[in-house]
Amino acid sequence: MTSSIRNRLFFMMVLEIAIWGAWQIKIFPYMGMLGFTAGQQAWVGSVFGIASLIGMFFSNQFADRSFSAERFLAFSHLVGGIALIATSFAQTFPTFFALFLVYGLLYVPTISVANSLAFANLKDPAKDFGFVRMGGTVGWIVVSWPFIFLLGDKADASETRWVFIVAGALSLVLAAYSLTLPHTPPRKDAEGLDRFAWLRAAKLLRMPFVAILFLVTFLDAVIHNGYFVVIDSFLTHVGISAKMTMVVSSIGQVAEIVTMLALGAVLKRLGWKWTMIIGILGHAVRYGVFSLFADSGATWLIVAVQVLHGICYAFFFATVYIFVDAVFPKDVRSSAQGGANFIILGLGMVVASQLFPRLVAAFSSATGAIDYHKLFLVPTAVAIAGILLLLFFFHPPTRAPGEVGASSAPH
Repeated sequence: MTSSIRNRLFFMMVLEIAIWGAWQIKIFPYMGMLGFTAGQQAWVGSVFGIASLIGMFFSNQFADRSFSAERFLAFSHLVGGIALIATSFAQTFPTFFALFLVYGLLYVPTISVANSLAFANLKDPAKDFGFVRMGGTVGWIVVSWPFIFLLGDKADASETRWVFIVAGALSLVLAAYSLTLPHTPPRKDAEGLDRFAWLRAAKLLRMPFVAILFLVTFLDAVIHNGYFVVIDSFLTHVGISAKMTMVVSSIGQVAEIVTMLALGAVLKRLGWKWTMIIGILGHAVRYGVFSLFADSGATWLIVAVQVLHGICYAFFFATVYIFVDAVFPKDVRSSAQGGANFIILGLGMVVASQLFPRLVAAFSSATGAIDYHKLFLVPTAVAIAGILLLLFFFHPPTRAPGEVGASSAPH
C-alpha cells in the first residue's frame, strides 16, 4: 500500500511539473511571433511572480482551510487547463495576458498544495518525499520529447501554439487524476497557524548573514529565471532546430538529478558558503561560455554546458532551502522557506521577465539580430557579484549541516 501511494504521488508530480515545462522554454519566442512588445512580454512573464505574491497571503491559506487538497487540485487544473488551451488561440495581448493570468493564479498555488498532499499521505516523508519530488524533474524532461514531432525545424506561431495545447491537455489529465488521489481534508489546525510568523521571519533580515543570503538569492534568481527567457532564441541562433531546443534544454534537468544525489556529500565536505559559491559559479561559467562562443559555431560546447544547470540549481537554490531548514528558528522556519520561495519563483521571476526582454531589445540591431556576446555579459557580471558577496560578507553561524536531506522542484 505504501509503495502504491508513493508511486501515485510520483505520477502526480510528473504531471504537475510537466504542465509548466511544456510552455516555459517557448513562451517568449512565441510572444515575439505574435508581435508583442518587450514590455508586454515582460508582463506575461511576471504572471508567476504575481501569483506567488497573492498565494503567499491568500491562495494557500484559503486552500488549506476550505478545500480538501485533491479537490482543490482538480478544480484548479480543470479551469487552468481550459485557460491554457484558450491561450493558444489568443492573438492579441489583452486576451493572451488575461487567459494566462487566470492559469497562473490557479496553477501556482497547486505547487505547494501538491507538496502538502504528498507530505500528508506518505508514511515516512523524510525518506520518500525526495523520490516523489523527483517525479517533477522527470515530468519536465519527458514533456520536451513530443515537440520533436509537433514542431518543425523553423516552427512558426501556428506550430508553436502546441506548447499551450499540450500543457492544457496535461492539466486536464491531472484534474481528473487528482480525484483518484487519497482524500486529504482541510487542515484542522489551520486556524491555529501563526499568521504573524512571517513578520518575525522578516525581522531576521537584520542579521547580516540572513540579509546577504537573501540578497544573493534574489540576484541568482534573476539570472536563473532569465535563462528561460532567452535560451530558446539563443539555441536556434547557434544552429539548433526549433523542435530540438526543449530537448537540449532538458539536459540541465537530467544533470539536476545527478547533482542532487551528490549534494549531501558536497555540503558536508565544503560547507554552506563554498557549496553556494560553486552553484553561482555555474551560472557565471554557463553565461560566460554563451557570451564568448555565441558566434563561434561551437554548437557542441553550447549543448555540453547545459549540464551546469544541475550545479546552478542544486548547489545554490536547493542548498538555500536546506540552510533555512537547518539554521533558522523552528517557529519561523516555514515562513522563511516561503520567503525564499517567493524570492526565487516570485520576485526573481518578475524582475527577470521585466529585465531580459528589455536587454534583448537593447542589444538588437535594426535588422533584429541580437548581440548575444554583450547580452550574456550582463548576467555573467551579476553572477560574479553574487560570488563576491558570498565570499566576503556571508558568514553563516555553522560551517556545514550536521545532517542533510531535502529536495525541491526542478527549474
